[in-house]
This record gives sequence, structure tokens and C-alpha cells, in this order.
Amino acid sequence: MKTTELQATLREQANPEQAQQASRFFKTGPGQYGEGDCFLGIKVPVLRSWARNHKDTPLRQLEPLLASKYHEERLAALLIVLLQYQKARSDAARQVCFDFLRQHIKAMNNWDLVDVIVPSTLGDWILRNPAEERLLWKWIASETLWERRIAVMATFAQIRKGRYDLTLQLCEAQLKSEQPLHDLMQKANGWMLREMGKRDLPVLLGFLELWAAHLPRTMLRYAIEKLPEEQRQGFLRLRSGAEQARKPSAQEPS
Repeated sequence: MKTTELQATLREQANPEQAQQASRFFKTGPGQYGEGDCFLGIKVPVLRSWARNHKDTPLRQLEPLLASKYHEERLAALLIVLLQYQKARSDAARQVCFDFLRQHIKAMNNWDLVDVIVPSTLGDWILRNPAEERLLWKWIASETLWERRIAVMATFAQIRKGRYDLTLQLCEAQLKSEQPLHDLMQKANGWMLREMGKRDLPVLLGFLELWAAHLPRTMLRYAIEKLPEEQRQGFLRLRSGAEQARKPSAQEPS
């Protein structure tokens, strides 16, 4: 099936009202993180079903979809790559998908595109091939928000296997940076810390004992969401006290 036919089968599902709702939800206005993104108004379950029906499409035929201005066309193509990666039975087949995603990393330019695809593709490959961990450090240092989120979300594959070092190292590197953490990075980091804590609470608590006073508020709230209320409040008070201490004291009147 030609790519134009692939796009046609997707666009048959377009819903202008849902497209407007999606544009608001994904913050596509001027100056917002999703500025300029366009939507067809196709819901994710429909896209997943479509991807399953076209899961054997050659990767090169997906390139126009990945370059599309329409969010859903990019997501649909990425879902096919995900399916092909997951069914691969050899490192060679997995690497084809990995290399293809790296070539088209700019197509993952919103948080859902990153979160749905990265952990089980880029993240899984890096887990299998530790020499590729260098990519995480390249992405976390990127000026592009989405590449930074890719770096953090890729570590979900590590967390699922009980490996937490990379998640913690990336968190610490960001906290030591002079650049303030974007809200979407606070949420991604906090989410990964929470997932780590669900599997190994002492590791999370040890990290928080060292860093809670320095965490941005949203990141901390995400990280401690599953803790008992007393512990949650304790870490929030610790952060609040440190924040007050960092504020410059008022000048005495002369």
C-alpha cells in the first residue's frame, strides 16, 4: 500500500471537533510547548488498531507519515515501528528499528509521542546495549525539550529491570544544571522516581533525603505521590524550609 493510501485511510477517521479538543489539550498555542502541532482528531485506540492492521509496512514507507504536520500520522507511524521492534526476534532486526527511530527522532515532538514509544524501543535497545548509554547524555544535554524527555523516559526500561543508576544520574545532572527544569521535565523525572520507588522504596527515600530540598515542586510532588501522607508532608516541609532559607532576606530600612 502506498503511503498516500496509508494517509488516506487515516484521514477517513478525522473528527474536526476532537481535533480542536486535542489542540487545546496538547498546548498548541503561540509560545506553548506544542506550538504549531496540527491534529486530525483521531483517538488513540483507533490509531493503535490502524497500526496493528498495517504493522508489516516497510519502514521507509512510513517516512512521509513521520514528516507529517499531523500529530496522529506521526503517532500512527511510530506505533508501527514499536510493533515491529517488539516482534523482532534478533538484535539485527531490533537495531533496524532503533536506527530508524534515531534518524527520525524529531518526529517525537510531543510528550505522548515520547512516552508511548521510547521506553520499549530506544530504552529497551540501550538496556540491551550499554555502550549506547552515551546517547542518554547527548539527549539530556540537548536544547530540544523532547530529546531531554526522551533521555529520561528511555530509563523506564532500566527501572523495569530493577536498574536505577541511570535514572538517578540523569536526575542529579539536571538538578546540578543552572537551567531551570521545564514543567514537562519535572513531571517526567518525578514520574520515573515514583516508578523506581514502587519497586525499591529505600532507593527512592535515599535519593529524597539528599535531594528533596532542592527538587522543583512539581518534580517532588510526582516523586512522592505514592508515599504515606506523613512522609509526603515531611518531604514537602523539607523543601519549603529550604526554599525559604534560599530567599534573600529583606533589607533593614536605613
